Amino acid sequence: MTALADPRRFDLDALRERLLDERDGEVDTSIPQLATADPALCAIALVLPDGSIRSSVQADAPFSVQSAVKPFLFALALLDTDGEALDRVGIEPTGESFDALKLESGTGRPPNPMVNAGALLTASLVEGADASARSARIARGLAAFAGRDLDVDEDVAHNEHLLGDRNHALAHLMRAEGTLHATADDAVEVYARACATLVDAETLAVMGATLACGGVNPRTGDRVIPERVARDVVSVMATCGVYDGSGRWMRAVGVPAKSSVSGAIVLSAPGRLGAAVVSPPLDAQGTSVRGRLAIEALSDELGLHAFAAH
Repeated sequence: MTALADPRRFDLDALRERLLDERDGEVDTSIPQLATADPALCAIALVLPDGSIRSSVQADAPFSVQSAVKPFLFALALLDTDGEALDRVGIEPTGESFDALKLESGTGRPPNPMVNAGALLTASLVEGADASARSARIARGLAAFAGRDLDVDEDVAHNEHLLGDRNHALAHLMRAEGTLHATADDAVEVYARACATLVDAETLAVMGATLACGGVNPRTGDRVIPERVARDVVSVMATCGVYDGSGRWMRAVGVPAKSSVSGAIVLSAPGRLGAAVVSPPLDAQGTSVRGRLAIEALSDELGLHAFAAH
């Protein structure tokens, strides 16, 4: 059996260099800020349970978190509703695109919290009397996962809200089904601001590590969410986090993850580490091309696959 690399000594810059020759994929064009993202950006970061960080160059480059925020919205909704969110949103993979105009037949629920319909709903379930209060609650929650305060790119938030026609359609559809209790516009506004939160690869890796450590931030030592909530979130990441590519992802990589159209992928290997990769060019499923290759390499070389006999 091949000896596994030590994550504390793993050469992330060498891995990054191997990825730079990969030129496949296209940046997302849904809003101007994503369309002008630097396709050459490529960064990798690992965070271990002792709080130590390993990172490549560009790991401090900021980007909007986009759909990689969805596991954390789900976690906050579970926390703030004392688990009721599990009754309000499904947890099954869909085989559909992330913004498909589709709800569960017979229930009107979103199919899972990792697609846009589910994230719109979970963002509406966090504590707060109105959209502003819910956004403030989400900001505090994300800061606890990250171990530091996080800014919002107001231009990104504005365009996500203004140009998110399918999100508005999904919110109205859930309102018509009686699933969404907030107004459609408020739901889209709150979700748009969450997606516009600025992170970097190191910060996102800390957030992934907080889930991997059972809800305890390994950098601050603070318990952010209960262990059961972390377990539930990571479980749904495993089955639904890469949309209609989730089955292929778990076969090849074997680690729960969440992709995003900004080119970021957040990884949570329970008890092992959190990781993040960002590289904007995406494949047809909306997953970073270089990010997928990077995480496949990390899984193989660090022995992270959940179903491998090491």
